[in-house]
Amino acid sequence: MTTTKRFTKALTYAAEAHAMQLRKGTEIPYLSHLLAVSGLVMEYGGDEHEAIAGLLHDAVEDAGGAERLADIREQFGERVASIVDGCSDTDQVPKPPWRERKIAYIDHLGHASPSVLLVSACDKLHNARTILADLRSRGAVVFERFNGGQGGSLWYYRALVDAFRENGADGGLVAELDRVVSELEVLSK
Repeated sequence: MTTTKRFTKALTYAAEAHAMQLRKGTEIPYLSHLLAVSGLVMEYGGDEHEAIAGLLHDAVEDAGGAERLADIREQFGERVASIVDGCSDTDQVPKPPWRERKIAYIDHLGHASPSVLLVSACDKLHNARTILADLRSRGAVVFERFNGGQGGSLWYYRALVDAFRENGADGGLVAELDRVVSELEVLSK
């Protein structure tokens, strides 16, 4: 896959939408996550629409809600907007309760498109990898920065692995997510 000016436009759009945001509990610019997710999408065979959605997948949840989704639709088209929408667990501000959102998101994966499954699984893989790296270096204190805490976070990631597997997400991608989540589970005991 090669990228076009649309990808460059999306990269700028993501950088501007998330400019003042950091990864939860860190000093790492949020843009690093978006770049990693888009990179994983490309590595797992995604097309440019999916790679763009990887850059924009958190914009609705964390940078503007339904108005942001409408703007993404206008700027990048229906396919990208549909993937971004499918990767968002809410467009409400304030967000509904954490567990309620996560259960609904897992249920939603049962009828998600292959593109949504790809981008979502890449998002979750990158998140799980960063949690694992922090768990190795800092210990279980890493879970204090997450709304679900240790138990809820581990439950959520295991449920995601199962949902991706059951709903036909890329087998190699799901296997890698499963490997990372299994290591999280072992190190968390």
